[in-house]
Amino acid sequence: VQLVESGGGLVQAGGSLKLSCAVSGFDSDDYAVGWFRQAPGKEREGVACIRLTDGNTFYAISAKGRFTISTDNAGNSVHLQMNRLKPEDTGSYACATCIGSHVSGDRFRPLSEISYAFWGQGTQVAVSS
Repeated sequence: VQLVESGGGLVQAGGSLKLSCAVSGFDSDDYAVGWFRQAPGKEREGVACIRLTDGNTFYAISAKGRFTISTDNAGNSVHLQMNRLKPEDTGSYACATCIGSHVSGDRFRPLSEISYAFWGQGTQVAVSS
């Protein structure tokens, strides 16, 4: 399983960035892809998740209304459109995937990193004030 992020960069506060996660190496309709970020000196936090099984999306409170997670028709790429960026959005953004029927179960936590077994290397996002 491979995940490769792209699209990070430096942007001014109020601006936008679109991150992409190329997903490959498995063949399943039951999986979810999440975006996580980690700011310097802080714990990693879940930002958004899309469950490819049914198309449901999940957002952290900090992301709701500003970020949109989506996928292409084939499910090979998952995007995170980030609008109205703030300096506190600065950090390393990584995508991760969870594969299997359990992603539709009651115990699946879409924004919890412990739900995800496969991770990309991350891409840097810096938002200047």
